[in-house]
Amino acid sequence: MIALGCDHGGYELKQEIIKYLEEHNLEYTDFGCDSLESTDYPIYAKRVAIAVQSGDCDKGILICGTGIGISITANKFKGIRAALCSDCFSAEATRLHNNANILAMGGRVVGPGLAVKIVDTFLNTPFSEEERHIRRIKQMEEDTDIVDVNPEV
Repeated sequence: MIALGCDHGGYELKQEIIKYLEEHNLEYTDFGCDSLESTDYPIYAKRVAIAVQSGDCDKGILICGTGIGISITANKFKGIRAALCSDCFSAEATRLHNNANILAMGGRVVGPGLAVKIVDTFLNTPFSEEERHIRRIKQMEEDTDIVDVNPEV
């Protein structure tokens, strides 16, 4: 199950992604928004992040005007690795190396044709399961409340 969410800046692109998902018989839950009327992206980022975090959905796709704000919001949730991608190479690499579970895109940055290819790449690239990538993901998920900017060697 794929969780979808967008603000007004990503609404039109989300419609293209829905077409792709339906053509490929991929199940999804649409957490909004439902129009071009101005709205706040954190609402939808939170809904999708919670759906992925809880395991109700396997992956998520978030879209706002640039993809920046919506990905920053999603990444505040423990266990969420939202990656902002504007090309297929990044979408593939973030799945292989980071086991990203949410794809973020900018509706005002990426056109519909490329967006569909990015989504296809993201959804169909498995995590590599390589030890070095598992180790790095564990390091990413460590608490980082206090950071020593000059650690002793």
